Amino acid sequence: MTSDQDPQDPAAPQGLRARLGALLSPETGAPTVQAFALVTLAPVPLLVLAAFFGGGFALAALLWIGGLTFALDRLLRRPVPDAPEGSDFPGADRLSQGLAGLHFVLLFLAIWSLSGDAGYGPVSWVLVFWAFGLFFGQVSNSNAHEMIHRSDKLTFNLGKWVYISLLFGHHTSAHRHVHHRFAATPDDPNTAALGESFWAFAPRAWIGSFVAGFEMERNLRAARLAQNAPAQTGALGDLMTHVTLARPYLEYVLGGLAFLVLMGQLFGLDGLLAYILLCLYAQIQLLLSDYVQHYGLERAALGNGRYAPTDERHSWDAPDPVSSLWMLNAPRHSDHHAHPARVYPALRLGQTDAPGRPILPRSLPAMATLALIPTLWRRVMDKRVLALRAQQKAATR
Repeated sequence: MTSDQDPQDPAAPQGLRARLGALLSPETGAPTVQAFALVTLAPVPLLVLAAFFGGGFALAALLWIGGLTFALDRLLRRPVPDAPEGSDFPGADRLSQGLAGLHFVLLFLAIWSLSGDAGYGPVSWVLVFWAFGLFFGQVSNSNAHEMIHRSDKLTFNLGKWVYISLLFGHHTSAHRHVHHRFAATPDDPNTAALGESFWAFAPRAWIGSFVAGFEMERNLRAARLAQNAPAQTGALGDLMTHVTLARPYLEYVLGGLAFLVLMGQLFGLDGLLAYILLCLYAQIQLLLSDYVQHYGLERAALGNGRYAPTDERHSWDAPDPVSSLWMLNAPRHSDHHAHPARVYPALRLGQTDAPGRPILPRSLPAMATLALIPTLWRRVMDKRVLALRAQQKAATR
């Protein structure tokens, strides 16, 4: 199929149309939940084989996740159509829950393999680490991000524990209460300023989001306590109040410690070190997404600490079709900010060629890779940020 051929066109091969029938809506051509399932689950058998045998299976998983996804993005080019407003996707949360359960299975399998019990050499170790790390960083992170926005307690808690298992539990609070409120302003630790390198941004964002998320949770819980609960007196009452105010962060920290102890007990020191490195790799990928998706974008200051509402001008979107399926439409980031509760198959790109609209020149994973090299990143992106600012300024005159 060429990049300009519509899979729903009657001229398309009948066999291809039949195979795509369950993946794309026959009315709109928008991807179904089955399409997301196919793309996110496709490399899992290779990852399982890589855990046991390393070598060629690990390389095949890497080529599938990185090479094939990038190649198909460049070949197909055109974004898949948006689902119509109000479309219902009852299977979306079931897929998210399944991917969360799979995450924990693959996490323990990966640490068992990387601890040395699989018995392969150092080259295979690197390939296995890399392949599993990409899955956790791009699928598990994207899926957990979806789940912490759901109102269903099971779905929310599964997403929270995926983040805790990656030693990044505080993102559950910081993303919802800080980033969504302050994105594209100086008050958001996870918005990168024009000219700021990823390596300067990452520690600032990690520490800043941890602190800001804690403060926001504490303030929100204190307000609820003052409104709904009688004041508790005495030393025990003070202790219970402090525990209540710090509760989510106690879960994040103690849950992370529990995973560290468990990995050390099950897989020894080598497994524990592999687990810490794998979590760090997954965290870097999440921070890369934040860095790329808001780099240099600013909301107008209105005075008195207020800013213009968040809209499509304040997130870098990526229309690439296959990596969007792979990352559960995380690259459709501006619509997520506009509608945080909207399930991932329903996220919309809208008009990508509108003046002043931030669109990445390549897919989100490709741009995240470029961001690791600050000089190349700035050469590609700084001129785009300045052009957008000029367009947006002209549009407000």
